Amino acid sequence: MRKPKKKLKLKTKRAAVKRFRVTASGKFKRHQSRMRHILTKKAPGRRRALGKAVLVSAADVEQVKRMLLA
Repeated sequence: MRKPKKKLKLKTKRAAVKRFRVTASGKFKRHQSRMRHILTKKAPGRRRALGKAVLVSAADVEQVKRMLLA
């Protein structure tokens, strides 16, 4: 007689773990793009703003949640 199969554990997407963080209130933070090169033409205030983390938009929260908390 065969042993019953165990349920497989869902794994989190490792790429998502490196890109997103969960805040204390349960929201998701991400870093902004466009900070790697061609910085000379960007205004200093814009560069400062791009360096800070922002919250994931409401449209993408479900996808991020599925990738991280699967």
